Amino acid sequence: MVEICPVTGLPKELSAWDNISKESQKIVTKIIKKKFGKQYTVVEGLNPAEIDVKDITKKLKNKFACGGTAKKDFIELQGNHITKIKDVLIEIGFAPETIEVHNGKK
Repeated sequence: MVEICPVTGLPKELSAWDNISKESQKIVTKIIKKKFGKQYTVVEGLNPAEIDVKDITKKLKNKFACGGTAKKDFIELQGNHITKIKDVLIEIGFAPETIEVHNGKK
């Protein structure tokens, strides 16, 4: 059965709505440290009204083979993936100029 986009009325695979909403996001990625010095890669700036944050989280977890969680408007991945996160987000469909990477080094 073909899924129909509720916004455009077109089949989901023909709808460009997801691509438009992905290109309009301002994404910031950074590394945080939690208990026992464990590093987490955080992807912030996602609008849950426009993007399925859980779906993006699932794709990132599969790509990096790590654990993680989706919160309201950010994604937390276990481990330091800051060197590859921008390329993977571009591969998923986000615009390169909207992705800002903070690697924690000054």
